[in-house]
Amino acid sequence: MRIIQNGAAGDPQTVLYQRCTIDLARDAIDIGDVGCRNLEEVLGGFGRSFQYLATRDITDAFAAENPMVVNTGVLTGSSVMTGLRTYFSSYSPLKVSNTGLPAAMWSAASGKFGSKLKWAGLDELILENKAERPVIIVIRESDDGPKVSLRSADHLLGKYCHHKILTLYEEYPNAHFAAIGPAGEHYDACYYAAIALSTENLLKSGDDKCRWAGRGGMGAVLGSKNVIGIVAEAQDRTAPLSAETRGLNKEIATGPGSRKFREKKKGGLGGTWANYEPLEQFHMVPQNNFRPIGDGTPELMFRDALEDAFVIKAESCYRCGINCHKNIYERKADGSKGEFRAKFDYEPLNLLSTNAGIDDPHEVWPLVALVDHLGMDTISCATTIDYVLDYNARHPEAPVFNGATFGDADKIRELIEQVGTGQLPELGQGSKRLSEQLGEPDYAMQCKGLELPAYVPDTNPGYPWAIAGGHMSMATYMLVAIEGDTSLAYWVKAITERGLLMVRDDLLGVCKFSGLNAEAAAGILKDEVGLDVTRDELLAAVRRAFIRGLWLERKQGYARDDYTMPAQVFDSPNPAIKAEPFVTREFFGALSDRVWEVFDREIDSLPPPAAP
Repeated sequence: MRIIQNGAAGDPQTVLYQRCTIDLARDAIDIGDVGCRNLEEVLGGFGRSFQYLATRDITDAFAAENPMVVNTGVLTGSSVMTGLRTYFSSYSPLKVSNTGLPAAMWSAASGKFGSKLKWAGLDELILENKAERPVIIVIRESDDGPKVSLRSADHLLGKYCHHKILTLYEEYPNAHFAAIGPAGEHYDACYYAAIALSTENLLKSGDDKCRWAGRGGMGAVLGSKNVIGIVAEAQDRTAPLSAETRGLNKEIATGPGSRKFREKKKGGLGGTWANYEPLEQFHMVPQNNFRPIGDGTPELMFRDALEDAFVIKAESCYRCGINCHKNIYERKADGSKGEFRAKFDYEPLNLLSTNAGIDDPHEVWPLVALVDHLGMDTISCATTIDYVLDYNARHPEAPVFNGATFGDADKIRELIEQVGTGQLPELGQGSKRLSEQLGEPDYAMQCKGLELPAYVPDTNPGYPWAIAGGHMSMATYMLVAIEGDTSLAYWVKAITERGLLMVRDDLLGVCKFSGLNAEAAAGILKDEVGLDVTRDELLAAVRRAFIRGLWLERKQGYARDDYTMPAQVFDSPNPAIKAEPFVTREFFGALSDRVWEVFDREIDSLPPPAAP
């Protein structure tokens, strides 16, 4: 991205970004500058990609005309700590309206790939149509600008995600990588295939320490285009830090905004693992398909309970001081670190343990590792399987698939393997479609076709308005545990004001764990890239980007009936949860009316999309 010097830095029309468009069917590659039309396009991420997607009428996510947009945020590749994010945007095979039309979606990941892409000279990569044979896309820095080529991916087919990445690393030792796994190769049988991004830790150790663009099936879309991986090769960009950036980075690494994700010895709470304890106080940790029973079993997955059996090592993305990655190793007899086993973040740990009826971590880590190897979104994969376990528990006389039910780790592993290798499309198409086929959609823990993350819907009526699914684009998922307010007025405000602001970081290119406030974000944009934007201008652009996401859903046939909760929440309040059962049909109906009063006005006033 560059700012035209004869214009005002705050004027979007004076900002250019570099885009590469590849017509995969014709091997045609076009690279050039694109002018920004508004601040959302300047910032990047889904704020830019959604405007591109808005000009397309897509009825099938796997159709050749469904584009994949790979881009960065304005701070990706900068000196700002956590400025590493890459965004993959397309129409999702998983996120669908009741009309069956796919909805626009984005998925974000850290690692170092996004920085390398930016340093190679590209802000955005658009993939059109479908390659005739499996390919990798190679992007290389040169004195004359980025060089882009397509190469055969035949030697990568069938490999696990990190094995694909390690193979590419041997060929491109100064690069970082994005790759799909076997699930993405079998995209038509696994709609929630994900995209793995390389990390320094992975390349140095050889262990499976990818970061993930997990949600919405972006790996399936990439697979449908016959793109197996992307290589971004460039020299690292390191420059002396300004006083402002140095101060901000110190605040990110040691301040209150990231405290939850830092290690306890650094004054933190231990990473996403820390969600267990405050949620369990209220029996809000999911068990047995999001149905907590209040028996204390989730305490077996508290970090302190696992320290004796495993060595848990905190690691980080490139140049990040938060150290949020929690990698689990065997503990040797002498207490030292043994073999690497899996990454243990809250979502995969819960959804494949207590939510699947498993209380032994030694049975959990192989499941977590297998999902990663095969290249699937752990949330969608696990939550879909947990639905199967629940169905079989309720129908012991006529179980489905292999008859797996809660606690049967061996059979759960079989299901994961079969889904990830394309042998179980009924499960691979997600819980919405599966539950409709089985005639029991009430028990499917999904909103708008996207499986819920590991927070019970009984305490989060904000789920339906999340654009990118679950908790990553609507920050309402822990409010009852933290603040305890269940009033209608509170929840209208939570959804229509502060909740949606979580998407800001998916424009900027920084991690949500940074704890960066809006004032600091606006200030660092001027220091790092010369962009003169006020706090209010930044927040207004964030809000427009979110509203555009709702507009795109409406464009794809979403009606009010699509914005609802799993019926079980309304029909069977869970007495084990230590909170008022406030999410009734009456409450949600009133909430929906009030929320749409706000959002409808803004959707109607949104400027129509213009041709890119």
